Amino acid sequence: MSLNTLTFSLPEDLQTAVEATIKDWQTGGKVEKLWMKDAGVWTNEDEGHWLGWLDIVERQVADRQKFADFQAEVKAENFSHILLLGMGGSSLCPEVLSFTFGKKNGFPELHILDSTDPAQIRAVESKIDLQKTLFFVSSKSGSTLEPNIFQQYFFERVSQTIGADKAGSRFVAITDPNSKMQKVAEENNFRKIFYGDATIGGRYSALSDFGMIPLAAMGVDVADFLNRTNEMAAACRQNASENPGVILGAILGTAWKDFGRDKVTIYTSPKIFDLGAWLEQLIAESTGKQGKSLIPVDREQVVPVSEYGDDRVFAYLKVEGDDERDAEIEELEASGQPFIKIVLPEIANLGQEFFRWEVATAVAGAIMEINPFNQPDVEASKIVTKKLTSEYEETGSLPDEKPIYEADGIKLFTDEPNAKRLNEAVGGEKTLENYISAHLDRIQRGDYFGLLAYVQMNEANQKSLDEIRHSVLENFQVATCLGFGPRFLHSTGQGYKGGANNGVFLQITCDDAEDLAVPNQKYTFGTVKAAQARGDFAVLAERKRRALRLHLGADVREGLAKIGKIIERLNH
Repeated sequence: MSLNTLTFSLPEDLQTAVEATIKDWQTGGKVEKLWMKDAGVWTNEDEGHWLGWLDIVERQVADRQKFADFQAEVKAENFSHILLLGMGGSSLCPEVLSFTFGKKNGFPELHILDSTDPAQIRAVESKIDLQKTLFFVSSKSGSTLEPNIFQQYFFERVSQTIGADKAGSRFVAITDPNSKMQKVAEENNFRKIFYGDATIGGRYSALSDFGMIPLAAMGVDVADFLNRTNEMAAACRQNASENPGVILGAILGTAWKDFGRDKVTIYTSPKIFDLGAWLEQLIAESTGKQGKSLIPVDREQVVPVSEYGDDRVFAYLKVEGDDERDAEIEELEASGQPFIKIVLPEIANLGQEFFRWEVATAVAGAIMEINPFNQPDVEASKIVTKKLTSEYEETGSLPDEKPIYEADGIKLFTDEPNAKRLNEAVGGEKTLENYISAHLDRIQRGDYFGLLAYVQMNEANQKSLDEIRHSVLENFQVATCLGFGPRFLHSTGQGYKGGANNGVFLQITCDDAEDLAVPNQKYTFGTVKAAQARGDFAVLAERKRRALRLHLGADVREGLAKIGKIIERLNH
């Protein structure tokens, strides 16, 4: 076994500042304090309660027989698919594992559902055989809306397919002890309940059962995966100057604190292309609060070095021999921009990066003088969503909305202060193009652009949205982010709402061509998605973010193409 390597090149002034930070961690004994779970490393609040992830690998290695036993049980049952129902920390690590390790011979194929978009739910259902699928319902608290309604829907579908008396045998819960989901699992005779650790927050739960049980069910050697990861955990106990987690965290935190570099731009080689989806949540949800943030930028195209500002740190993670992207990133590595390079000898070492980045994010949070283990702003949009869905249950409809402009089947919505500024900028020339142009013209140097799309996450929509974000990157030369709703609400949404006010947001919503009922509820999945989008936008507006919502008709592809052509024509 070997340790993943980390190399970096930094501007001289940043290099000097990072060395000073590492020296401070060394002389202050902060690595020891971290491992002693001392809240004084951060803000002396409740941080000490949330550090169970530090020794989880050790505990999982000791309990490794559990994974081998469950793996054998899954294989013996001959399941064709696994469908994991979850959000954020419960689903993003399994998604990365699924894309990275793929389907193993003799084991089921892992799929993830983390969207309330009716078309996406139908698309996922069409990929599985309900008679031969094992469902994981993953929810730490057991009270998160989406996993609960996913479970209601698929439990009913399985009951209709194989009979209500057998349905429970096709479901596994992964949840914290004494949660609402544990009670649901017990009442419905689920096959198994695996427990999380109440001292590990969702985004730090990759190496707990939330990540490792799905990995076992996929047919991957979990004991080997954990042993490799333990190498990194041991290295992260070392002196600060030799500590691969502390060094990375010192770069990220010092670049933010001393130089205002608050965008962490992540590139990955093809074999681990989805790792950025997990890193996004870890970084944004941990650091985006109290008006401070590191904004992760994942899957952005590489542009000429001259087009980047001085507000970024770049990280390139690759597997040895997986060299497809090396040439395009070479110029960036030599450009003088802060550049971090991490190389995995093989994909089996992926767990080392989960652990390294967890330590690094905790260290960066300490340098930023925040609590990296809470998420105070995630709850805000959930509250608005719950209010809207409750109103729907009572009245049968969501509150009326009035667009500020409507043309070509597209409606524009925003709050009063944003509407006032946009109307002033547009003047008498009220067109869709002018409104979009006026909104994007608010982008300033050092800002980032967030494209928040409450549409089906599929290849065609991904391509259209990528084209929109890349037009903004090229025309406005700022960092760009793309998130699919509602999944980003459990990920980068915390950073967008609680972090620095330097984001310009374009939210995209749509009519659902065909809705989908939620069993035992008046509201539908489409209603929930609409309420989530409204709740998200309401909190962005309340936080005085520059935000505009574009509502498309039912033909999402046509609507995105129309918007894409407009934005492509714009010049800053």
